[in-house]
Amino acid sequence: MAQVKIYGNRTVWGDRRGEVSDAVHAALVGAWRIPEDKRFHRFLLLEDGDLVAPRSAAYLVIEVVCFSGRSTTAKRALVRAMYDDVAPALGIADDDLEVVILESRPENWGIRGRSADELVLTYPVEV
Repeated sequence: MAQVKIYGNRTVWGDRRGEVSDAVHAALVGAWRIPEDKRFHRFLLLEDGDLVAPRSAAYLVIEVVCFSGRSTTAKRALVRAMYDDVAPALGIADDDLEVVILESRPENWGIRGRSADELVLTYPVEV
């Protein structure tokens, strides 16, 4: 399971949500074998001045909230895909992209009426 939160300036990213979502999801599918139909993305687009960072207006923060259990290799593969594939696809510099992977044990999630550690997933988490 992976939920993605995308933070950026509304004036830059507001009209590009679909493009951003497609690029980020392709990285998750490629690096972690997340199924194509398991896209859970939230855009938290901010007004000018509400995202303060020493970066350009195109600065984008991508948080991937996921079940714990992925290897360091898998996490590095996702980070690499974000910089090798997502940043160029969106036309942003490496300095304007930050990626954070936040892990939580499956028993801390409630999905489809039960604790997530009771679910049978159709894709691996330990990659």
